[in-house]
Amino acid sequence: MSELYEKSLQKLELPQVLQLLSACAGSVGGKEACLQLVPTTDLEEVELLLAQTTAASDLCARKGNPVFGDVTDVSASLERAERGGTLQPKELLRIAGILRCARTTQGYVSEDDVKTVLDSLFHALTPNKYLEDKIFGAILSEEEIADTASTALADIRRHMRIQSGKIRDSLQKVISSPAYSKFLREPIITIRQGRYVVPVKSECKNDVPGLVHDVSASGSTYFVEPMSAVNANNALRELKLKEKKEIERILAELSAEAAGYREAINLDYQMLVQLDVIFAKAKLAYQMRAGAPIMNDQGRVELCKARHPLIDPKTVVPITVRLGSDFDTMIITGPNTGGKTVTLKTIGLLTLMAECGLHIPAGDGSVLSTFDAILADIGDEQSIAQSLSTFSSHMRTIVDVAAQCDDRTLVLFDELGAGTDPAEGAALATAIIEFCRKMGSHVVATTHYAELKLYAMRTKGVINASCEFDVETLRPTYRLLIGIPGKSNAFAISRKLGLAEEILKEADDLVDKSDKDFEDVLAQLEQQRQQMESARQEAERLRQETAKIKQQSEEYHVQLRREKEKAMESARREAQHIIEEARAAANIASEELKAMKKQLQDSADTTGLNQRQADLRRNLNEVEEKLHAAQPQRERPKPSRGILVGDTVELLKLGTKASVIAINKDGTLQLQAGILKMTAAQDEVYLLENENPYKEKGPRPKHSGREMKLSAMPTEVDLRGMDAIEAVCVLERYLDEAMRANLTQVRIIHGKGTGTLRAAVQQALKKNKFVKQFRLGQYGEGEDGVTIAEFR
Repeated sequence: MSELYEKSLQKLELPQVLQLLSACAGSVGGKEACLQLVPTTDLEEVELLLAQTTAASDLCARKGNPVFGDVTDVSASLERAERGGTLQPKELLRIAGILRCARTTQGYVSEDDVKTVLDSLFHALTPNKYLEDKIFGAILSEEEIADTASTALADIRRHMRIQSGKIRDSLQKVISSPAYSKFLREPIITIRQGRYVVPVKSECKNDVPGLVHDVSASGSTYFVEPMSAVNANNALRELKLKEKKEIERILAELSAEAAGYREAINLDYQMLVQLDVIFAKAKLAYQMRAGAPIMNDQGRVELCKARHPLIDPKTVVPITVRLGSDFDTMIITGPNTGGKTVTLKTIGLLTLMAECGLHIPAGDGSVLSTFDAILADIGDEQSIAQSLSTFSSHMRTIVDVAAQCDDRTLVLFDELGAGTDPAEGAALATAIIEFCRKMGSHVVATTHYAELKLYAMRTKGVINASCEFDVETLRPTYRLLIGIPGKSNAFAISRKLGLAEEILKEADDLVDKSDKDFEDVLAQLEQQRQQMESARQEAERLRQETAKIKQQSEEYHVQLRREKEKAMESARREAQHIIEEARAAANIASEELKAMKKQLQDSADTTGLNQRQADLRRNLNEVEEKLHAAQPQRERPKPSRGILVGDTVELLKLGTKASVIAINKDGTLQLQAGILKMTAAQDEVYLLENENPYKEKGPRPKHSGREMKLSAMPTEVDLRGMDAIEAVCVLERYLDEAMRANLTQVRIIHGKGTGTLRAAVQQALKKNKFVKQFRLGQYGEGEDGVTIAEFR
């Protein structure tokens, strides 16, 4: 990495973004690794890094963030342990922390069936529950070893507690004794230099036989170990030495065991740091509302609604910019503080972020390219110590850019050619841009020079762009407009700020006519652009409203269709229920008729018989009314003429067809339906104008008795194409008419198909009391596609 490239990273503020990333990491090692990230130029590696960040984002959304707080570099400690050194409790706790973090991190995805690009990193972790538990079980804190660390340590500490109790009991007798209490500063027992002592007044130090271990700061109190406690304190001292030796042995043993797993622990540390960095990228992407760009290595850049990550999200204005498709160089012009430099930095910084595997704050579908180097000349590096002016400092950087740029370089120039004579600066800027283009570089430059605007308009592959400025409010809108050169708006801003018209007029007269004409053209272009932009926004608003209305209409139609299906299903169930009631009533009527016939033969009691007939009629009428109420009323066109003899009509209550054989004087109709004759009012029937039973040519043959009944009633019914409920309804009506026509056998056509209709037909035949038996058709009768039924 060249010095210029490193300087460009600083100017584009990548370190500040890495600081934000470091704050999202959970471990010390992860934070350090975040700060050391450098962009990579290999396309496959960048795509892998971005895919890892995307996978981590998905995992965080589904399972929350994993914790990496215990991850600290322990490689130096492990190396010392491998050489036979004894590690301190703090170092051993860090090792155990890594093992615990490896175990919990692996468990984070252990029950997840979704495969991701992070699986190899999770599987590379090697938890060691045995060593983890052993360290945490033996070491309670950096200063405390547990009694359970070893049996010997527990025994030593038990004896220490007993010995301490004996010493306290001995000294308690001393401070409670009337002979010594008058010599004590306070009746307490304390510890000095690890030995139990009592506080004695300085003037009485010779009155209490013992050893002096300490003196208070004022010199008024001596801490004396009475002679009666010396031997006991010596014994306690020996126990403490044994305790220290045992603790050293325990630490040495744990250090040796940790050294045996040195490679696995170091690998765990590396994997955990890598995962910590990846999940820190995911967390930063969430904070920035960022997404993964589409990467390429052809120099194509297409950023949609891109935001600079270091500007407050509440105030930043997104930009849409492209480069490397139909042009490779962009000249951005416009007034100062209009957003030119921010646009420049946004392009460079988002590219660097993507090359580090970071998601970028831009819209979906944004495209970025990898570059071997991004060289930026941004900002003023003038130095009094080095005698560098503004122009010299810029030129020093530009010299390095010209020496290093090639076809894999993105070059960013801010205020190119500024700080010197405008004519020479514009010529120099044009030549520098043209040189970089010849070297194959992609170039984005900001300037105020009108010559560069003309250069962009005349040169293929170079395009003008500008940062929009609102003259009315004297504020930039920070919107980037590609294809339109910008204006400085110096006169408009000055007039708005109150500069005298006399001065403005004189300044206007001093402007070259060609420059003035060019600025007028730009003003007209800007006015037309604003009008087109307003029209586009209005068209977009109308399009969105139309799409919204279309969506609402589709949702309404879907809801209407669901309601219709629901109503139809409810009607089917109701119809089936009424049909079953009608069938049950018919069966009861049949039984009642048989019973009345038998009663009539056996008895002359006609009163009871008439009563039963009346009840039967009432029951049948109730069922008929239910059936009629359940039938949906269809809206039919009004007949174009009156009913005539020979017309076909439909009985509205029964839904059957009948022929008009006569019209009575009172307007009622005499009808014939099959073998039945009946009288009905004209409002109880509906004229079927297109049907006439007597349309056949020639005289109708005459039949009598049995022949006429058989010819009026067909011996078969075709149910194909109907659903089960409809077919059963038609079949029940047909069987009733066939029985009244005295047919002995009928043929029911239901087809083969899936067998659903055949099963429904045979189930209905089983329930019908007038059917004696039924069977499937034989060869020549229709085989499995028909059922032959015989009446009783």
